[in-house]
Amino acid sequence: MAAALAPPGPGFALEPGLESVLREAVAALGRAGEGMVAALGAVRAAVAAAGGPAALGERERALFGAFLRRLVRAPGAARPEGLWQRCFLEGPPGLVFCVLLEALGSAGSGLDPKEVVGVLEQFLQQGQVSALLWEVCQPQAQAGCLELQGALLNKIVCLPEHVSNKLQGKNPPVFFPQNYFPLLGDAVLQVLEKISDSLRGGLDCSISFVSHVLGKVCVHGRQKEILGVLVPRLTDLTKSDCIWQRICWQLVECVPDRWMEAVVLGFVQRAPGADVLARLLGNLVVKNKKAQFVVTQKMLLLQYGHTTAVLQNLFGYLSLDSVRRTLLLRVLQELLETWSSSSAVKHSPAEQQLYISKAILICLSHLKEPEIASCRQELLASMMEGVKCHLESSLPQLRRLGMVVAESISLNINTEGPVLKFEYEEDDETRELKSLLVQTPSFCAVPSLPDDDRSEKAGAALPLVPESNEKSSTAAPGMPDEESDAELDSDDDLIPYDMSEDKELKFKAPMYIRDCIEVLTGSRSEDVDKWEATIKALESLVRRNPAATREVSVELAKILLHLEEKTCIEGFEALRQRAQVAVLTTDPIPVAEYLTSQFYSLNYSLRQRMDILDVLVLAAQELSCPRFHGKTTHSDVQKPCIQLLPGSDSSKGWRKIVDERIKSKTRRFNTGQSRLELTSCPNEFNSVAGYFFFPLIQHFDRPLTTFDLLGEDHLVLGRLVHTLAVLMYLAVNTVAVTAMGKALLEFVWALRFHTDSYVRQGLLSCISSLLLSVPTERMLADMTEELLETQSWLGVVMEKDPDEDCRRLALQNLLLMENLKKKLEAVPS
Repeated sequence: MAAALAPPGPGFALEPGLESVLREAVAALGRAGEGMVAALGAVRAAVAAAGGPAALGERERALFGAFLRRLVRAPGAARPEGLWQRCFLEGPPGLVFCVLLEALGSAGSGLDPKEVVGVLEQFLQQGQVSALLWEVCQPQAQAGCLELQGALLNKIVCLPEHVSNKLQGKNPPVFFPQNYFPLLGDAVLQVLEKISDSLRGGLDCSISFVSHVLGKVCVHGRQKEILGVLVPRLTDLTKSDCIWQRICWQLVECVPDRWMEAVVLGFVQRAPGADVLARLLGNLVVKNKKAQFVVTQKMLLLQYGHTTAVLQNLFGYLSLDSVRRTLLLRVLQELLETWSSSSAVKHSPAEQQLYISKAILICLSHLKEPEIASCRQELLASMMEGVKCHLESSLPQLRRLGMVVAESISLNINTEGPVLKFEYEEDDETRELKSLLVQTPSFCAVPSLPDDDRSEKAGAALPLVPESNEKSSTAAPGMPDEESDAELDSDDDLIPYDMSEDKELKFKAPMYIRDCIEVLTGSRSEDVDKWEATIKALESLVRRNPAATREVSVELAKILLHLEEKTCIEGFEALRQRAQVAVLTTDPIPVAEYLTSQFYSLNYSLRQRMDILDVLVLAAQELSCPRFHGKTTHSDVQKPCIQLLPGSDSSKGWRKIVDERIKSKTRRFNTGQSRLELTSCPNEFNSVAGYFFFPLIQHFDRPLTTFDLLGEDHLVLGRLVHTLAVLMYLAVNTVAVTAMGKALLEFVWALRFHTDSYVRQGLLSCISSLLLSVPTERMLADMTEELLETQSWLGVVMEKDPDEDCRRLALQNLLLMENLKKKLEAVPS
């Protein structure tokens, strides 16, 4: 930009007497006599006569700088109070600012640091920062040394740090970052207003230094303070003023690439809407490669901490201009490529998967039908691959994310054909995801696509109503009143049967275990009611007849393992599971041997294998918990209770009510509420723990034709690992606990680098169970080297594992190890 009006060239003196006045003032500072007041007053008068600090040429500025530096080094007697401060405040802002900071950092200055800071405080409060920025924006200043501008930039942005370092934190409030940077934002706004006035007046100036200030402040982490002042004001100024829009675009375009990310991120986060962001940034993402990388790559694929509102701002900004819309499809394809990557699903945290899913749905809501049609096949392929990867995940959240996103993509690309539909439980997260697809922000119309079909897309995204429901709901209001009245009249002729004394026919459950086996293995359809009664009564029957159950325990366990539901009985799975647990706890050793052997057998579904694990865990919990028996005693604490009696009782009713009230308000010290006195009993899991544990851990690395734990069946592997952790924890104080711990540690070490986060969580739970169950002395005697290697591995997991739960569990294990170490050190040798 060329200036229409410029000050005189370098070296031109506006006032012949200014140079001599400055020289005389410097000489007077050396004498430190009474003439200092007159000398300083003459300098102020000469500067004012020359047209102010902005009119000084290069020679005068050099002499004025020498004068200020001599004034700083002069003794206190040579500086009349109040007058020497005015010499600084009325001089060239850039020169004064630099001299004051030199004096603040110099050890040989005659000024006390508090005096320098006091002048700097007045400098800020009088608005000299905006004058300083405006001075650098002038064309003659832009032609100067770039190194000097860089030094001045560092001093402006780092002023709070300079003052705080010198005063050891006892700086005035104006130099606090939360106060200084909003003040700097106000100064930037004042300079931008002067630039706007210059452009309207046909004059030219540079905005690059202001852009550098903005960029450096943002990269220092102060976007909130400065943009909190700039964004609301610029939002109002750019509503209907194209010159202000050009100024904003130029402001961000002149930011150097090394600071562009911080600036763009700050604007995206703080813009109140996508239309405002479009006015403030313009086509920056098209013109600047760094900004394009930040918006389309880093904020979407490499970061995942931004809010949903930020994502909506970002995609809305891209969709509001025909030039920027070309990036929408590219961004969607890259998001779907990441979403459908099995490696990304396995190694990225669940929070990032949720973030990418939100971005995909918001991006879909901004695409038009012609744009989707142009890449329908690519979207379909990515959808199929992505939903497969997510459904294979062991984490329910990721599986649900895959289903929701796949449904949304299918709904958008198959507007006329069938769409995908999954069954899952809706929660707040699912409802939020679906709402992102149907939201239609009130932005301005896109110039390149005048036929705005946002409402049509929103309508297409609403849940589909079955035709039968529609017909029924529309046909009901249209029914003639005469027809309905006729039907009501015809119903009056029918006399209902008296069914008040009818009773439901109930089949008596079998009384013996072998009868239950006969019923459960029978295939006659007329025995369905008897079958239901049997499955409901089986658990209690098994627990009442332990001797009879032991005779057929393995056969009964086999029947229950393969039992399928014949009728729609409520809670069938729970009834079957409780019966299996009852059989296993009644005869633990043979039934446990059977179930653990079947876990690695052929011709079992994954559901059946996981049922085996669940039954083993529940039975182990029941066996390890003591069963209390004892006599009635009294507790020390009485909990009074008032029982309300009916008013129609006999004459004794009032006596009961009074007695209850007296009892509730009476304090008793020797009697109380009765309870059972607990008696000790042996841990039944002690003698059978090995039968539950060791068969499960033996053959995990042997793939079968239909079962591969180390391959695609990692969901079952995760359940197995968690089962082993529970069994290890329940085996505390048992004889086999040390051998179980050593085997479990080897098992964990073999799988420690597994890619599935659910499996890794189970492995870390195994370490926790081991540390809590195995006696410390036995661990140190038998597993010292293994524990040291495990400790090193836990440190790596805590620092680098992408899953948050894995990092948390690793930290807990390290704390457990540290606590065990402290306990050993506290024990006297």
